[in-house]
Amino acid sequence: MTDFKLNMSAIKENLSRVLEKIEKAAQKVGRNPGEVKLVAVSKTVEASRIQEAIEAGVSILGENYVQEAQKKIEEIGRPVSWHFIGHLQSNKAKHAVRLFDMIHSIDSLPLAEELNRRAEQSNRIIRVMIEVNLSQEATKFGADEKMLMNLARGIQRLNHLSLEGLMTMPPYFDSPELSRPYYIALRTLKERMVKEGITMKELSMGMSNDFDIAIEEGATYVRVGTAIFGPRK
Repeated sequence: MTDFKLNMSAIKENLSRVLEKIEKAAQKVGRNPGEVKLVAVSKTVEASRIQEAIEAGVSILGENYVQEAQKKIEEIGRPVSWHFIGHLQSNKAKHAVRLFDMIHSIDSLPLAEELNRRAEQSNRIIRVMIEVNLSQEATKFGADEKMLMNLARGIQRLNHLSLEGLMTMPPYFDSPELSRPYYIALRTLKERMVKEGITMKELSMGMSNDFDIAIEEGATYVRVGTAIFGPRK
């Protein structure tokens, strides 16, 4: 029992450090820290530890797998907002619409259209972001930059999806500074799209090792797991 309490205490302390780092990174570039929303990535984290994070102040949880998230949502409920941040297959769209408040990882028009169809059946409007594969890594998902405008315009025509912004995941670097060019590129893409008539304001970028860099470059959502919950098993 003592070890459990120590572990729980660490989550609260970790969260406090993350929030402090968010505030400092925003202030460094003259941004309001309130513009930056923390998504606590709870992939593989058991419900009891997630509950402790909620009690410590987490208000958004990010999950990568629909089936895993469903079990947690059934157990924990909805005292927080649940976001889907992993690769979503079209055959899981029905469940995703039911479970999540926001989906960060739209990467094709067929997926968007299926989500829209399911959202219409549920009489919901789902907030979504387009995932962009800026690194061109074969192991990563995301829309190709060249197809981005067509995908965005296609989503804007769908009545039950609300396009909120863009998401990316750069390669992992030992030096967080090496992520900066990817975050600059995503921000530049968003700015260009806005000028061309695509309404959006969110940038989902930055993880445990580099979220401060992402904030300096305009992130409005940062996805942080390990820095809050510790290394995954």
